[in-house]
Amino acid sequence: MIRLEKANGKNVWELLKLRVSDDQKTFVASNDISIIEAYTAITGNGYAFPFGIYTEDTPVGFLMIGFDVDDYWTDAPAIAKGNYNLWRLMIDKAYQKRGFGREAVQLALDFIESYPCGKADYCWLSYEPENEIARKLYRSFGFAETGEMDGEEIIAIRRL
Repeated sequence: MIRLEKANGKNVWELLKLRVSDDQKTFVASNDISIIEAYTAITGNGYAFPFGIYTEDTPVGFLMIGFDVDDYWTDAPAIAKGNYNLWRLMIDKAYQKRGFGREAVQLALDFIESYPCGKADYCWLSYEPENEIARKLYRSFGFAETGEMDGEEIIAIRRL
């Protein structure tokens, strides 16, 4: 069983040490980049919720949720406006293939469905076309590809 803990001054350094395997590095940004993006979204009047994923007191991954767009996101996909986004998900290479990713997606959806920024119709996410593991995982939660892209990534949505 896992839990989410907001990234904070006590845990941020251990979250920055988490890494995916070399063959997954093109699929997800590093946690330092994610935390920087969270900060810039927030300072740009946007919303970002970075979390460590923990089993007991051990950090095993990182996820981040966003809402709407910030003042500087000029090329945001249309679905981003007024909706939640499962922005990042990574499980450290030492803790993969244990079901933590699946549990983390469920916890992320539970958080989103508490509507911390207000009601929305959709949760959306994006992933690299080559990332079959992500595609299968997100499909199992009801995410459907829209045919649209966010840069080079496929967009998938789920009605809330």
